[in-house]
Amino acid sequence: MNSTHVINRKELFRDIKRIVLKIGTSSLTSEDGSFNRRLTEDIAAQVSHLRKLGKTVILVSSGAIGIGVEELKMPSRPMEIPLRQAAAAVGQNILMQEWMAAFNRYDLKVAQILLTYEAFSNRMTYLNLRNSISALLEAGVVPIINENDPICVHEIEATFGDNDRLSAMVASKVEAELLILLSDIDGLYDKNPKKNHDARLISTVEKITPEIESYGGSPTSMKGVGGMRTKIEAAKIACMSGCHMVIANSAIDDVVIKIMDGESVGTLFLARDGKYKNRTRWIILSRASGKLIVDKGAEKAIKKGMGLLPSGITGVSGVFDRGDIIEIENEGEVFAKGITDYASSELNKIKGQQSDMIEKLLGYKNYDEVVRKTNIGLL
Repeated sequence: MNSTHVINRKELFRDIKRIVLKIGTSSLTSEDGSFNRRLTEDIAAQVSHLRKLGKTVILVSSGAIGIGVEELKMPSRPMEIPLRQAAAAVGQNILMQEWMAAFNRYDLKVAQILLTYEAFSNRMTYLNLRNSISALLEAGVVPIINENDPICVHEIEATFGDNDRLSAMVASKVEAELLILLSDIDGLYDKNPKKNHDARLISTVEKITPEIESYGGSPTSMKGVGGMRTKIEAAKIACMSGCHMVIANSAIDDVVIKIMDGESVGTLFLARDGKYKNRTRWIILSRASGKLIVDKGAEKAIKKGMGLLPSGITGVSGVFDRGDIIEIENEGEVFAKGITDYASSELNKIKGQQSDMIEKLLGYKNYDEVVRKTNIGLL
């Protein structure tokens, strides 16, 4: 679980060029519920310092709902989605003004990017997003990303968990080498530190085991919703993408610079070696539109790097089109995701059949395989 050999963070982070930095709601809110302006100024100073060292930083900032609640003089953070969306719409503007003012002092321009989960599930949108972020960074602009709360149809924050998941998705898409999650906690503990005095801070996590996941517990505070669980979920996405991740407390002076200098701050989740190719990663992280249930033989073939033939399919679940992402399941366990070359209506006609029957049954044939091997990502 934890490393027996000490990881030399200075060495590990020395050549890191691209960092995604996520600031949680709890960090951007002071004790009395007001906006923590000191933090935005501190972060701007640290980002400016890192840029002088030739590093680029992409910010993911929570806090829009919190500011909106304050601005609209709501008695507390509302539970109803329309009210939260209203608070977010009001707060997002103010949040960006705060960041603009903070970065202005260092002659740095900022750009606002609002994202929904769909931006990651459509490959064209995702490639455009990646290109526009790269263009901003090249122009010396600091991109500031937030979930597009006012138009999010899903339960706000349930989608990304106070932007933890969002920041990991962003890190994986822009090929960041390090994701830093700042909140009001020091890192991952082996038990809840607020309730147990003997709780130990875990310095390094080499692999996310079921034991590590069990430390996730429930959300920490009412202000944000980024409990440890969503942070561990974020770590899984980041590590799979070949990106290290650090959870640290935003209250530490110069916390980002200390992390980059290799100081032992917070909890470091080490990236998995051997990154997935970009396309495979995109398939794995995208939202699935349906599911194919396959037999044992098909599962073995797919795991050996082959495509999925119609003969191996025993069931089709959901309504989807050609080109959609689907899950592939055997005996109740989803083991892969892929891009289907046939719609669900077509698959219901050809499942369990040999490939030479496709044209007979449908009147045409796209491919022998339902999902080609290049379009499959193993989980």
